[in-house]
Amino acid sequence: MEVQSSDNNGDGGGHSSFSSLRVYLNSLSETPSRLSRRVISVSTSSDEMSRVRAASDEQMRRTLRWYDLIGLGIGGMVGAGVFVTTGRASRIYAGPSIVVSYAIAGLCALLSAFCYTEFAVHLPVAGGAFSYVRVTFGEFPAFFTGANLILDYVFSNAAVSRSFTAYLGSAFGISTSKWRFFVTGLPKGFNEIDPVAVVVVIAITVIICCGTRESSKVNMIMTAFHIAFVLFVIVMGFLKGDSKNLSVPANPEHPSGFFPFGAAGVFNGAAMVYLSYIGYDAVSTMAEEVENPVKDIPVGVSGSVAIVTVLYCLMAVSMSMLLPYDLIDPEAPFSAAFKGSNGWEWVTKVVGIGASFGILTSLLVAMLGQARYMCVIGRSRVVPFCFSKIHPKTSTPVNASIFLGIFTAILALFTDLNVLLNLVSIGTLFVFYMVANALIFRRYVPLQPTKPWTTLSFLALFSITSLVFTLIWKLVPEGKPKAFMLGAIAVVAIAMVLIFHCMVPQAWKPELWGVPFMPWTPCVSIFLNIFLLGSLDAPSYARFGVFSCLIVLVYLLYGVHASSDAEANGSFGVREDRQVLKELTEVV
Repeated sequence: MEVQSSDNNGDGGGHSSFSSLRVYLNSLSETPSRLSRRVISVSTSSDEMSRVRAASDEQMRRTLRWYDLIGLGIGGMVGAGVFVTTGRASRIYAGPSIVVSYAIAGLCALLSAFCYTEFAVHLPVAGGAFSYVRVTFGEFPAFFTGANLILDYVFSNAAVSRSFTAYLGSAFGISTSKWRFFVTGLPKGFNEIDPVAVVVVIAITVIICCGTRESSKVNMIMTAFHIAFVLFVIVMGFLKGDSKNLSVPANPEHPSGFFPFGAAGVFNGAAMVYLSYIGYDAVSTMAEEVENPVKDIPVGVSGSVAIVTVLYCLMAVSMSMLLPYDLIDPEAPFSAAFKGSNGWEWVTKVVGIGASFGILTSLLVAMLGQARYMCVIGRSRVVPFCFSKIHPKTSTPVNASIFLGIFTAILALFTDLNVLLNLVSIGTLFVFYMVANALIFRRYVPLQPTKPWTTLSFLALFSITSLVFTLIWKLVPEGKPKAFMLGAIAVVAIAMVLIFHCMVPQAWKPELWGVPFMPWTPCVSIFLNIFLLGSLDAPSYARFGVFSCLIVLVYLLYGVHASSDAEANGSFGVREDRQVLKELTEVV
């Protein structure tokens, strides 16, 4: 059965639930039956690689190699956030041991990257986490995951583009107020207009529409400049810094030593700085445009995380040597460290320029990723099918790129940075959590599952155990009872994984590239993501709740009916053949 893509609505010219108001209202009455059929309808790997991809008519060109992926990964991660989170985590939580916090956060990111890599190698499509969840847990869990991630991308991109104005102003000694203007009558937090941020978003939207290869070249140039600035800051820190600051605070009354706040401070610091690693997941959305997925994706994704971890640890040591931890400015640690120093204030401007390049590279990679998520969600018909279209000349999802670019620009124009930042992070960590669960499900549940409840029960119990550990860590006062409870929960969690590993055989083992030490690696990733979710504030969870309700509403009012129409019209369906190796062999 071929994909019928001649009709722009993706309905193959057949029945549509949206042809008239009367037909739509009648379709709404059928919502319960459609939900029962579509909510957990699982796509297949071969469908994603053939029928779903063919829905876009044109194909994305495979032009990227491993070095492009490393460049995109570094560009996506090393943004302006590291210049802020490092100071906050050191001053509030970890002190000089912030370097250990970065190492722990890097390990957590690498474990999640492994999970992404296995999926991307065996399912090299542009859908990223959306496609991975769709082939394991079904349509609605995939839509819920993908929609949350797109919202996080849009909000964080708007926030990052507004911060570009501030860093560019500091680099040239121009006050941010001269780049922005206020509009009376608008509510606070939405009345500060930032035209520079809009120009930046529009410019990057144009770049990503021109072609992925061209975008990669631009990213490589900007990333090279940014890394040069990062290395400059590291070297200046080691030259001007004093190793005594790694153990001696400025105020003798404050805790001293390399671990002034103990193990709790190190892990709390890791939870804060982990957000500096967010961005590597966008690389997995490039899988459909990689020349050799089997070889290039593992090197590109894991290599970028490893390189960024080393850079972050060096930056943390450099900052800790510049000043005692209790004198570090939590908002601008590197810039503030050089202010007031005779002959060194020029370094502050260099930091501003370097951060500006970091903003542009992270924004470029994130906007590449969000457009590809929207493209593949459009292929599944749960959002308008027009977003799935690939431009025949540029081989890029132009419609999705333009739509999300306009959406991002509007938010960046009006919305204050603090408002946007309260809407970011939790969705991304939730997606990482879902991908790790999906990997275990894929490995241990047969292709035609008849009794998946053993694996599902294990995943649910392990998540609950991880949540209990996190709550005890956060809420129970320090002392022996807390240490005993944490130890007991840890033993229970390890025992659960060991029993599952011994009692449940793997139903499928990857032939190309697989995550090592199954199921331990994804289980550790699940635990760490739940632990880090526990560090987020109440506004983050309020955002998650509000937008989750909106996502469910969109699916009920549009998504389930559009995908039911596509199923009825033969635009896609479930096939028995789930082998992707043939196409991968052709790609290699």
